[in-house]
Amino acid sequence: MMALGDQFEPEPLKADTLQGDSPSVSPQDATPKLDPVRPDRLRAGLGVTLISVWSWFVFGACVALWVPLMLITFIVTLPFDRGRYWTGYLYRKLPVVHQMLNPLWRFRVTGDLPSNPRNPYVVVSNHESFVDILLISHLPWEMKWLSKKQLFRVPFAGWLMSLAGDIPLVRGDKASAQQAMDTCAEYLQKRVSVMIFPEGTRAADGELRQFKDGAFRLAIETQTPILPLAVSGTKEAMRKHDWRFGRADAEVHVLPPVSTDGLDLGDVNALRDLVRTQIADQLASMKSD
Repeated sequence: MMALGDQFEPEPLKADTLQGDSPSVSPQDATPKLDPVRPDRLRAGLGVTLISVWSWFVFGACVALWVPLMLITFIVTLPFDRGRYWTGYLYRKLPVVHQMLNPLWRFRVTGDLPSNPRNPYVVVSNHESFVDILLISHLPWEMKWLSKKQLFRVPFAGWLMSLAGDIPLVRGDKASAQQAMDTCAEYLQKRVSVMIFPEGTRAADGELRQFKDGAFRLAIETQTPILPLAVSGTKEAMRKHDWRFGRADAEVHVLPPVSTDGLDLGDVNALRDLVRTQIADQLASMKSD
């Protein structure tokens, strides 16, 4: 969001002023004058604040509505849907509805979508913002997300994550990481894709970080193809440590799957670097358009 006043930088003193032969200047004249606050900036800032309040209200209303809907779906589909595909699929529609009612955000999906949503993938993406999760949820298939365990403790929203079957992870805990990978493998066996951010955390500067090995090791061990995603434009949608939403024109681009057939654990680094390069190239293309 723009600052309310333009930044002021005083002019350097001239040599004759330093020598004392310039006309006298009154204290009032010497006081720097800031440009007046522009009304259009005030209106824009107020508009974003009001829309943010509205959007948080919509989000809370959606969560309240989704709790009974997901409970009913979970109970009805439990006998034949051990992978919680349909319960999770319903959960991903919550951010779709929220985005439709948030005039600050424009989201779009591009690329070649998989023809069979039950053909499981290890899905990986770059990570710009928390809003990446909301954007990627617009993809028309269900996948279980590997997420920080703290998020599952958030009232209602975290409970819905648990009900949807998302996978908690304690960062830096090897036992938790192994348990999370085992759960991912179980979902893949049930023909449900899993979604992992291989950077591990959001890139505050927007630059693509190095990828960790976990997702690629999982893909090779389970002989599951990698599905790379490139996300662009979410960084300004919600800034860190700011409750207000920002204007965003964001895109998630689906790249072609990368096969793991015949690969072994000795190929983890090569697979990781190949996928990272593909995502980096796609991001460069998206940002140059």
